[in-house]
Amino acid sequence: MKKGIAFILFVTLFLSNVLATDTDSISALTRVSLETNYGKIVVELYPETTKHRDNFIKLVKSGLYNGVLFHRVIADFMIQAGDPSSKKALPGTTLGSGDVGYTIPAEFIYPQYYHKRGALAAARQGDDTNPKKASSGCQFYIVQGHVFSSAELNALERKKERTLVDKLYKTKMKSDKAFASKVRLEKDPDKAMVLRDSVMKDIRDTLRLDPTYKFTDKQRADYTTIGGTPHLDGEYTVFGEVVEGLDVVEKISKVKTGKFDRPIENVKILKAECL
Repeated sequence: MKKGIAFILFVTLFLSNVLATDTDSISALTRVSLETNYGKIVVELYPETTKHRDNFIKLVKSGLYNGVLFHRVIADFMIQAGDPSSKKALPGTTLGSGDVGYTIPAEFIYPQYYHKRGALAAARQGDDTNPKKASSGCQFYIVQGHVFSSAELNALERKKERTLVDKLYKTKMKSDKAFASKVRLEKDPDKAMVLRDSVMKDIRDTLRLDPTYKFTDKQRADYTTIGGTPHLDGEYTVFGEVVEGLDVVEKISKVKTGKFDRPIENVKILKAECL
């Protein structure tokens, strides 16, 4: 009996060490090399976006990205890859719907990580079918973007503020049935407007205390110098950035494309490996 217990303890400790070692090895892997037919791109994976980091490493180690195409390329915007069905796709085939059968919960570390030039982010389905903004299990994009002026960023802030105010107001109307009924049943338009204005004031006061719609100084510095795609902030999970090969990203972003933004001549990831 004692020997049996000792053996069980030994196996338990052995497995614990193996699992811990495996977890530690994944955590230690933060850089991935993407060797393309246009040159090498090296990305650094962010430690805070653990689900995206671990999934990306798993797919790299499995060889899934070896041979996939950058199937969607838009100049001054981004380059997208990761569709497994693109590996053997014939010229002119519509790509972008291939996946690995699962999604990853959104991991927004915002405003710490954002869509500056070189940002690595997860593609996803639209809000209509994906309100929680879950990421594709395999498709990703790298931001090329363009440089914005301060005036353009100010305009984006105002647009984001209006969108957020409208969303909060609709949430209030949906959650507070008594208030919604009072507004609808109020026959005096002026009184109804007063009711709505009181809620809008509360919402705007809340936003002033927590102005998440505003760009930070660091974001403004990057967007007005190196550029990016600020309108995507807070909508897609950014889980890494390019640390080598931004010139390669730029070259790929300028290739000639055809239908559905697929490059006329294949742009391929020849080999992906953890560094």
